[in-house]
Amino acid sequence: MTRIPFVEAKLFPVGDSETDLEYRFENHLRKLREDKQSVEELSEEDDWHRSRDMVTSRDRARIRRWAVRIIKGREKVSGIMHLRAEDRKAIEMLNTGVQVVEIESEARADEIASALHAEMPWMAPATELFWQAMRQSVGSGMAGFRLPPLLLNGPPGIGKSVWARKVSEVLRVPLRTIDAAGEQASFAVAGSQRGWGSAHAGKPIQTVIQHKVANPIIVIDEIEKAGIAVSTGGSRCSLPDALLSLLELATAARWECPYYQLSFDMSWIDWILTSNSLVGIPEPLQTRLNIVNLSVTRPSDMITFAQREGRKRRLSELSVDVIAEVIERQHARRQPLNLRSVNRMLARAEVLEKQPMLP
Repeated sequence: MTRIPFVEAKLFPVGDSETDLEYRFENHLRKLREDKQSVEELSEEDDWHRSRDMVTSRDRARIRRWAVRIIKGREKVSGIMHLRAEDRKAIEMLNTGVQVVEIESEARADEIASALHAEMPWMAPATELFWQAMRQSVGSGMAGFRLPPLLLNGPPGIGKSVWARKVSEVLRVPLRTIDAAGEQASFAVAGSQRGWGSAHAGKPIQTVIQHKVANPIIVIDEIEKAGIAVSTGGSRCSLPDALLSLLELATAARWECPYYQLSFDMSWIDWILTSNSLVGIPEPLQTRLNIVNLSVTRPSDMITFAQREGRKRRLSELSVDVIAEVIERQHARRQPLNLRSVNRMLARAEVLEKQPMLP
């Protein structure tokens, strides 16, 4: 994998304390002085032992002053001394950069897309766009894979979040999900700074720092239900507003985090948003997204999904056949099930099959 810088800060090797520098300088000085006096020039064993102690107390005092000066100089140019010790340590761990996951070849892109389509054929419009993005990443010679920001728009329970999870699995990248309806999601995405009730970094940055991967999958569920957060000082911030600069490559490449007060390269993050309707999603946000409109899952697709998942869970054929029959009956009654219902039935069947039989 390629490694790229993630934060705009002057970072130095982790573990270079004053003590570490003093130890290295002292050893280097001793080595220089030993090279000037070979073993053959020493006639007695006492002379040899004295030669091993060629660093005087005066030397050590000078070395200590050098080490202190270097550490203070590093702190001055690092740009992270305004952070708390815990946060400073987290940023210092990025001194070697972060990895960018890449697609090995166009043939590999074809294999991934084919397998994903076979598993979730009703998500074909999203899979096709994902496939094109993989081939584009390979053909253009980019440092790694970059997925254009997606909005999966369709009825609830068709597997939009499941599809996003499977994308993260085939790419082998971290996945972080943010519920736009269930929390102050603008804070969850962008983080917060002084003036808010509790300051913290956003989940996308947290994910990159934790896994040292520049292009994780960040899923924002039900974006149309995002609310507006209000600070203790009365300032308002909405999730769509927080996303605008993160979805533009130019601004995302040098995005300033309000918590760390440093610039980060967020341009590699793969954004997947989901919605049940476009109503409520501001136009400026829509224009920055590749909108994929999806339809209700067909019964045949749900039955195929149930059969595949049933094999993974090692369910009996009888259990899978019963689930398939329920899917068909509900469709005939014009009360079709969705993928969430099928997953619940699969989970229930798994629990029942593992229970001991009554005598």
